[in-house]
Amino acid sequence: MTLTVCVYFRVYFSGLVGLLLILTAEARVGNSSESHLCTESKECLLYDLVCKNDDYEVRHYDSVKWVSTDEECYFMDKATYIAFRRLFKYITGSNKAGVNIDMTAPVTVKIEEKKKMWASSVFTISFLLPSDYQMTPPQPTDEKVYFTETPDMKVYVRSYGGWMMSLASSVNSMLLKRQLDNVQATYNKDYHYAVGYDSPMKILNRHNEVWYMVEGEPVCPTSS
Repeated sequence: MTLTVCVYFRVYFSGLVGLLLILTAEARVGNSSESHLCTESKECLLYDLVCKNDDYEVRHYDSVKWVSTDEECYFMDKATYIAFRRLFKYITGSNKAGVNIDMTAPVTVKIEEKKKMWASSVFTISFLLPSDYQMTPPQPTDEKVYFTETPDMKVYVRSYGGWMMSLASSVNSMLLKRQLDNVQATYNKDYHYAVGYDSPMKILNRHNEVWYMVEGEPVCPTSS
């Protein structure tokens, strides 16, 4: 009798833990109605606002999974064009399950901080996996496509409108770095993210961001 009860509770507890893990994985990939940033996709990457001032904000993101690919180029624009098409094929059936996967927002581009002016860089472009595929996404058929997972993290965020082109992204990353350095904030200086929320078909009210990962305690004075 005692053994039966122990087995029952072990199975029950294991199932409960599994359910909690699934809920946790889906918790921060949610309905786009919960975010003003996502206007075209069903699901969006959700976050908690830590603090905000006139120059930037600090956000907290839970760990989530992405489908990613790398492209080495001199300019982000060309790398993004090539990589976007590769990832789009994955979500439109070029995967081992042959399933179509809903597009989400945002799309991120991980950019190395260049040490030399005219050196090429490896850009990592990522699509956020929808909540239904956060745990078990279908395997890619293209060997250049793989899965990544961003950690539980805080990021410094600067927002801007228009199109996420190389020049605009570079200018805004430079401005954000200057603002962070002015307040002696510590952040990862090896790379940053260019982040886009809109499809090419959207013309007005576009939204883009630059992210730097916080190191240590975030600094967010009311004015800088």
